[in-house]
Amino acid sequence: MALIVQKYGGTSVGTIERIKAVADRVVDTAKNGDQVVVVVSAMSGETDKLIGLAQKISASPNEREMDMLLSSGERVTSALTAMAVEALGYRARSMTGRQAGIITDTVHTKARIERISGERIRKALHEGYVVVIAGFQGVTEGETDVTTLGRGGSDLSAVAVAAAINADICEIYTDVDGVYTTDPNIVPEARKLRKISYEEMLELASLGAKVLQTRSVEFAMKYNVPVVVRSSFNNNPGTLVVQEEKDMENVVVSGVAYDKNQAKITIVDVPDKPGIAAKLFDVIASSNIVVDMIVQNVSSDGKSADISFTVPKTDSKRAVEVTGKIAAELGAKRVDLREDISKVSIVGVGMRTHSGVASKMFQTLASHGINIVMISTSEIKVSCVIDLKFTELAVRVLHAAFGLAEAAGV
Repeated sequence: MALIVQKYGGTSVGTIERIKAVADRVVDTAKNGDQVVVVVSAMSGETDKLIGLAQKISASPNEREMDMLLSSGERVTSALTAMAVEALGYRARSMTGRQAGIITDTVHTKARIERISGERIRKALHEGYVVVIAGFQGVTEGETDVTTLGRGGSDLSAVAVAAAINADICEIYTDVDGVYTTDPNIVPEARKLRKISYEEMLELASLGAKVLQTRSVEFAMKYNVPVVVRSSFNNNPGTLVVQEEKDMENVVVSGVAYDKNQAKITIVDVPDKPGIAAKLFDVIASSNIVVDMIVQNVSSDGKSADISFTVPKTDSKRAVEVTGKIAAELGAKRVDLREDISKVSIVGVGMRTHSGVASKMFQTLASHGINIVMISTSEIKVSCVIDLKFTELAVRVLHAAFGLAEAAGV
């Protein structure tokens, strides 16, 4: 008998018919003698609907109240899913994040999980229930306030619950068959990967691939939770996300990711002296704005520098406002914003043992007239900021250059 956590995203529970289909799959699993914990997202479009309602009340609604509002979507789905399971003759019990014992910090709308007691989950499983948990949410210590975990937070809920109850596997059900070498909507010949390492999946998720939430992959890697990404619309085998295995290094590049939600901010003519960058990015960090790439160019006289960095486009206006204030204090000339950019990246653990990968990427982009604005590298990834209009072309030519259609399936 296995202990399985299954997570179903918004499209998988988007209608009553889809919720019934999820219940069928859950019951089929339970019929095998397995214990099942289900984590559900809000029905497709429900979170955006709730955000829209809030914005009709206030342009800047209180974040605590937003958490109270947005957490309701998953609670609705969890109750309906439990009802659907019971309608098939199996006992089910829905739980909120609080009832499941998901304790978070106090940062509203982007809370981080601190611990999960899981006592009520284990008790319900022992009593023969299918447990259905409302994802995306938790509660602060002492059960003071409801919190939410940010976009895609139900993935994190599922992986964290799986870790807390020592589940044998965490199955993430979505509207795609698994993890592909790139977006099949851009490259039709993209292929599904049979297996991928935590590190590669973490890079792909952080670089724009929307299959799994970044923080959920971090959690899975930290607690060694086996994760499989599958479609809830068919029974095809998915992609297993696990610890790196030796044969994974045989494939130099595993995937190409892109992210159009990028903006570049440049502070022009900042005094070039110790402590300037520290002051700048400390202020940005205190505003909960995530910075990705950073490039500093020192002038020929060595007295000033331009500092450029990228942030999510959704945070660009706030980032410019914050940066403008500190730039004035630092004596910078001005702050420029550019939003017509994207980030294209190649990822693969094989890069550690193969040379010339970055050079091949740069040459491929150059041969198709694509200029590189910024570059960032790690052991297993190379990212380039390019003009937004060249995104799809860059993805296609890089996918072809590294032979990913043929290498897929590893």
